Amino acid sequence: MAAKISYESVEVGTELPARSFPVSRATLVQYAGASGDFNPIHWNEKFALEVGLPDVIAHGMFTMAEAIRVVTDWVGDPGAVVEYGVRFTKPVIVPNDSDGALIEVSAKVAAVVGEPEDRTVRVDLTAMSDGKKVLGMSRAVVRLA
Repeated sequence: MAAKISYESVEVGTELPARSFPVSRATLVQYAGASGDFNPIHWNEKFALEVGLPDVIAHGMFTMAEAIRVVTDWVGDPGAVVEYGVRFTKPVIVPNDSDGALIEVSAKVAAVVGEPEDRTVRVDLTAMSDGKKVLGMSRAVVRLA
């Protein structure tokens, strides 16, 4: 599947549609099963508190994956992402209630990278949860159509 966003239609400062991703304890258990990461800090409140965490926290890779969905949904092709990296700055705390947590992600085109024939741009992402930035230096390089 080819990228749907054309290189010519994008400029530095272009904002991608923001998204919010709900996270519940059930979501974390499902992710643990899919990823094989059964660390009890992601599902056992008693254990999380014993090791000094404020509560159960979302897997860092889960948070990272949810954030990049803003880019893959925008570009229309996950294969168009040629590079992606983040720094984990704060955990996403997931309370054991009916609301859980919310990861709010916004993004914008920050730079044209490489040669024009590469048709690549850098997208900077901001991921927040409970008013705190949970990913730092979150950047993706995307090849456009």
